[in-house]
Amino acid sequence: MNTSTVAAPTFEDWFAITQLYADYASAADSGNWDLWPEFFTDDCVYRVQPRENHERGFPLATLSLTSKGMLRDRVYGIKETLFHDPYYQRHVVGTPVIREAGPDRWRCEANYAVFRTKLSEATTVFNVGRTLDVVVRTPAGFRFAVRECIYDSEMIPNSIIYPI
Repeated sequence: MNTSTVAAPTFEDWFAITQLYADYASAADSGNWDLWPEFFTDDCVYRVQPRENHERGFPLATLSLTSKGMLRDRVYGIKETLFHDPYYQRHVVGTPVIREAGPDRWRCEANYAVFRTKLSEATTVFNVGRTLDVVVRTPAGFRFAVRECIYDSEMIPNSIIYPI
């Protein structure tokens, strides 16, 4: 039995989801990577995938993590083992659209643009696309159960080090 609907969420739920998106972007921009996994459930899915692969149903993703533990491993890698030119990133995220609502579970979508600034270089557009998310209510608050970052271009400059 499918209990999901496209009914409008309550204002409080919509506001909490919108705040989750804003807090996520702020944490990702802060460079405090230890905050990032806490936006997810323990059994989460986080994927960064080109639009073409997503639309064709191909599973190949640039990054695919399937638990909060894997997100924490990624944070460890960012902080301790990956060698790269440091840069700052800035997320601009559209207001999330709730596509489907169920009891304590929402399927949401939002557009995003990530800008990158390397030291002594001009700011550039780094990655643009949309997120396809499943947000759930937990005892700790609203969290992402699924976050798929579907980027529009097949080309990425160099590599994706930090979370989108």
